[in-house]
Amino acid sequence: MDEWFVVIDGKPAGPYTFEQIRSLGIVPGTFVKTAAMDDYKEAHEIAELRELFGFKRRITLPQYFATLDIRLLAVALDYFIITIVYAFLAVIAVAFVSGQFLRLAISASGLVLIPLSKMIYAIIMEASPRQATYGKFWLGLKVCDERGMAISFGQSLVRNLAKILSMATLGIGYVSGFFNKKQQCLHDTIAGTLVVKGRLL
Repeated sequence: MDEWFVVIDGKPAGPYTFEQIRSLGIVPGTFVKTAAMDDYKEAHEIAELRELFGFKRRITLPQYFATLDIRLLAVALDYFIITIVYAFLAVIAVAFVSGQFLRLAISASGLVLIPLSKMIYAIIMEASPRQATYGKFWLGLKVCDERGMAISFGQSLVRNLAKILSMATLGIGYVSGFFNKKQQCLHDTIAGTLVVKGRLL
């Protein structure tokens, strides 16, 4: 059975059983989580609590947007992970190849495979329930639409492919985020996405 934690008077309290939270005076905006959840959510966002208390789900527009420096750090973490995995696999592959040309080809292929793997990885992870790559997740960030809802696979695909355009503009597509109050880069604007920070950080 899940244990529930509830923010009461600004401080996390618990754990409580599902039955115990009936008596806690929870309202739609009360922050709650279980041990299995990554972060606190408002009670109206959780189907079990909507059913228990008769809440209606409210759309809460995002308020805390990730700045470009923290987003860049998340990208660096993701590239570090992928590069380590690639290097490990490349070392194994080179060990089983005798030709010098093939060894050089395997080593050089990282210039293409690492960015391509990063794009595929980001498309899949940002459309997942986690809504973030591991780099973003570790820094408390997630990708959502402009209403704060999870994005679809199609939106994630458009967002990550549009990063090519952000780079093709000599980085202006990224720098544009400095002049947007929601910190949206060109690819975010095209896909209708936001990168947000956890509310309780």
